[in-house]
Amino acid sequence: MIELHYYPSNASFAPHLLLEEMGVPFTLRKVERDSGEHKSPAYLKLNPNGLIPVLVDGDLVLYETAAILMHLADCHPGFAPAPGTAERAQYYKWMVWLTNTLQAMLIHYFYPDRMASDAAEVKARAEAQVAPMLDQMDAELARHGGPWFLGQHYTAVDPLAFMLCRWTRMQAHPAKARPALGAYLARVFERPATQRVVAKEKLPDPVY
Repeated sequence: MIELHYYPSNASFAPHLLLEEMGVPFTLRKVERDSGEHKSPAYLKLNPNGLIPVLVDGDLVLYETAAILMHLADCHPGFAPAPGTAERAQYYKWMVWLTNTLQAMLIHYFYPDRMASDAAEVKARAEAQVAPMLDQMDAELARHGGPWFLGQHYTAVDPLAFMLCRWTRMQAHPAKARPALGAYLARVFERPATQRVVAKEKLPDPVY
């Protein structure tokens, strides 16, 4: 049985969403982040970085959200393009870009005090850097015109893209304010799996 260690609205949202889309059996194990459980000795044995999520799949213990998504897509066909294809290369590119470029900058936005004593300046600069990244996503969706981020098929990229875009919802120019990106987010939000995850995690409005 797959077990996902999660906390509502954290980076565990994307693998939670993908598991719901796949319809495979899994259990949720809530990490009591507010009481510091993610820094406890027991949790650090699962993820020495003390971050959420962790996926336990049999003997496999896996952390890093993008790695979890790609592992699940490899184990449950239909959520990633075929290996060796140009489409698979684009899938790799966007998975890496989302986690290494957009998510990394969003971490600076949410935790500016980790970077400098002038947290307000760090946060403002991070938000300014995020804006053109969201523009890039909007342009990609407008370019191919498909309903999902890679085109015609919903893939493991979509839960990650939706999660990171929803993290911008309180910014001055959030992801949903862009035409192609906003329409895309609405489509992901309307999917039954997304609705189930939003209900299970009890996410408040606005969700994205």
